[in-house]
Amino acid sequence: MIMSFKVIAFDADDTLFVNETYFSETEEKFCELMSDYLSQQGLAQELFRIEIANLKIYGYGIKAYILSMIEAAMTISNNTISVEVIEKIIQYGKELLEKPIVLLDGVEETLAALHGKYKLVVATKGDLLDQRRKLHNSGLGKYFHHIEVMSDKQEQDYLDLIKRLEIKPSEFFMIGNSLKSDVLPVLAIGGHAAHVPFHTTWAHEKIDHEVKHENFSAFEKITEILKKLK
Repeated sequence: MIMSFKVIAFDADDTLFVNETYFSETEEKFCELMSDYLSQQGLAQELFRIEIANLKIYGYGIKAYILSMIEAAMTISNNTISVEVIEKIIQYGKELLEKPIVLLDGVEETLAALHGKYKLVVATKGDLLDQRRKLHNSGLGKYFHHIEVMSDKQEQDYLDLIKRLEIKPSEFFMIGNSLKSDVLPVLAIGGHAAHVPFHTTWAHEKIDHEVKHENFSAFEKITEILKKLK
């Protein structure tokens, strides 16, 4: 069954390289900047509320996050925020875009071992320009046959990807840190999926139930996947 896989897909952020840690650091800066208005918890909740409301308009990624921070600052301050504060938020966003690419432990070892045996692809959400930049700067691009930056990761998004790859769902194996985005929709369409957790997860990507499915695997480290694929 394992050898029937034709494509192995990897999420990018917090699966291949660090991402959510940088967002958390930026959120802390935002909360400090706006600390005269609400508690840190209140500020974080309002920013998250606005982020989620804006997903259908802006999608995922740093640029969308910048716009949501600006909107949150305006809302929290009742539109009295100064231009200087908006400039500071934009600066935070640019700093986020320029963060170094830090590969997670075992990623390159895993990709090198699988390269040439399977067709490897990146299947991730976010801003197209930013995700391509990060993948290029990571030095991992040489391992991948295809890069798919998806507007979302719903069942139909995966079905569309599988159609473009000209394979069956049963020949597709997805690896990622989000049970909600990388695992559940893939299992629902008949694919295989593995969860490799990152130490922190965006609240929007969390689920409140255990995943039990014959096509599901869970690993503590990405290198453990190699045992399944031998």
